[in-house]
Amino acid sequence: MNLITLATCNLNQWALDFSGNLARIEESIRVSKQRGATYRLGPELEIPGYGCQDHFLEGDTLRHSWEVLARIIDSDLTDGILCDIGMPVMHKNARYNCRVFVLNRKILLIRPKLILANDGNYRETRWFVPWQRPREVEPFLLPTQIRAITDQKEVPFGDAAVAALDTTLAAETCEELFAPDSPNIYLGLDGVEIVANGSGSHHELRKLNKRLDLIQSATGKNGGVYLYANQQGCDGGRLYFDGCALIAVNGQVVAQGSQFSLKDVEVVTATVDLDAVRSFRGAVASRMVQASRSPEVPRVKVDVALTSDEPGVRPTAPQPVRYHTAEEEIAYGPACWLWDYLRRSGTAGFFLPLSGGADSASVAAIVGSMCQLVVREIRAGNQQVIDDVTRLVGEFDGDAQALAHQLLHTAYLGTDNSSKETLARAQLLSEEVGAYQLTLKIDAVVDALLKIFVAATGKTPRFKLNGGSAAENVALQNIQARLRMVLAYLFAQLLPWVRGRSGALLVLGTSNVDEALRGYMTKYDNSSADINPIGGISKTDLRRFLRWAADHLGYSALKEIVAAAPTAELEPITESYAQKDEVDMGMTYDELSHFGRLRKMQRCGPLEMYEQLVHEWDHLSPREVADKVRHFFYYYSINRHKMTVLTPSYHAESYSPDDNRFDLRQFLYNARWTWQFKAIERRVAAAENEVDVYQPR
Repeated sequence: MNLITLATCNLNQWALDFSGNLARIEESIRVSKQRGATYRLGPELEIPGYGCQDHFLEGDTLRHSWEVLARIIDSDLTDGILCDIGMPVMHKNARYNCRVFVLNRKILLIRPKLILANDGNYRETRWFVPWQRPREVEPFLLPTQIRAITDQKEVPFGDAAVAALDTTLAAETCEELFAPDSPNIYLGLDGVEIVANGSGSHHELRKLNKRLDLIQSATGKNGGVYLYANQQGCDGGRLYFDGCALIAVNGQVVAQGSQFSLKDVEVVTATVDLDAVRSFRGAVASRMVQASRSPEVPRVKVDVALTSDEPGVRPTAPQPVRYHTAEEEIAYGPACWLWDYLRRSGTAGFFLPLSGGADSASVAAIVGSMCQLVVREIRAGNQQVIDDVTRLVGEFDGDAQALAHQLLHTAYLGTDNSSKETLARAQLLSEEVGAYQLTLKIDAVVDALLKIFVAATGKTPRFKLNGGSAAENVALQNIQARLRMVLAYLFAQLLPWVRGRSGALLVLGTSNVDEALRGYMTKYDNSSADINPIGGISKTDLRRFLRWAADHLGYSALKEIVAAAPTAELEPITESYAQKDEVDMGMTYDELSHFGRLRKMQRCGPLEMYEQLVHEWDHLSPREVADKVRHFFYYYSINRHKMTVLTPSYHAESYSPDDNRFDLRQFLYNARWTWQFKAIERRVAAAENEVDVYQPR
């Protein structure tokens, strides 16, 4: 056997937190060495943090990154262990996203990223340029501060492998794994036995399956060892990086880290038999034929052996791959994101307007899940979490409900239009979670605003039930919703003072991704908050989560909440009328989710969406499908302006309409969609009358 112990990691880095990032990198290297690893892989851009965005354009970010690397090299950390570290590097006045290989206080190679991520949430080409010369290297002149430490003037820069005395390894960075012609293919064919991917991959519901499938497929076809490192946590934006560092050998996972964790540093190690790689590859004749004609990858030769012959060391056995259900992902991903946001923002806790409906109940349950995770880590002796909790609430030795009572403040802000049922549900849930709960009615504030309007105009607006117009009806609803936002911020600023504490609370938003897509929200109401943990999650998934959380988080009140029809409760309730969200929207939440996926993920305009749905929804006539598509696009268009003030939301669904951050579309539309709707109409006519679809009109 040729055994080698390898280490990869999840690190909770924070954009521009160079001191904290350095400490976490150092800890990961120390743990790797303690476990006998001779190679350590870290996440993408781990020194400055992946989420620096336009800070990558600043010279300071590059300078400080070199300073951090100098601190690492100018110590004994890299003695006896090859460290693969992520940072930005400027070469010939072009900025690259790089991996830096360091061993025994020397830089061996700087490997720039070949394929940049530039869609969805990623804008890497805004800050970096890809290395466009595969299998080529050239000299890189090291900065003066590094030269003084390493006594090196130049090092290789480009696409190369590191050849030790007993094995060869090389880098692949994040997006390169997802590309059709991934570097791991030619690296493996040219005899590279270990491929390491330092990544910055965000959480999205059900995305992990694709990542793991690609890794297992790559090593299942080509053989070899594949290491994957990732950032884990909120580094300052909407994304949560979901870790799951792992090591795979010949298509089988031998080590896997957590996907959601409150640990700042998590090191994953495995001992691998390189002879098993060679045997696997040598058994496939077609692979050997391709390898025999594969172009050569440049080698940086190192006079060091990375394998070990220590007695008693055994290869790590394969293990089943672990996946979370979507309900678990909602319970743990946003909870970890909220914890990072809370502890890093310096605020005192959260304030949540709790209506008794599904959306605000989901947010309360997620905060409750956060408190359960925190208490679990405290009891496991996680010193970082203990220190953070002590800073937030003082010495703490209670359960999750006691912690929630310190951190989560909820308020039922009712009016005459609110029902006794929603009040009871809100109160029961707040008790089960443990929140500090307030219950009050805000009709006096609503009436005060109306009196100002009546005094100024001489007109008294009425609800539609009382004979009012549509404009009056909407205005009277919006007053209630906007006043709740104003009161939420008043309580968020002063409740810590009321409780004898300092600081302010973060106001949590409660609008889901479907309501944002449709614009079914009042501008500057509960859609306006500091952060929103469910703003990227569909109503359909939230309902599933609530049922799961009732059983697995211990909040039984959620069963009654999820069973109730969604309602804004902004109009008067009578014996014959109660406001319902899906009636107001003119579509179901399931239909709305489907519209969103077609709009964003399949990039459908009105005509293409109609053409797809007329086949999928065969229970409806072409006319009914066309009406639904037109209805969606009309409201999508007239409400697009609301996306410019959308609360920063946890990203979970791939069809988020977040305007200037994820979904780059305008917010001022011709809502009549004249050309597109006419095209739909021609197809409806064709379906109804068998008329030529392309007949001009």
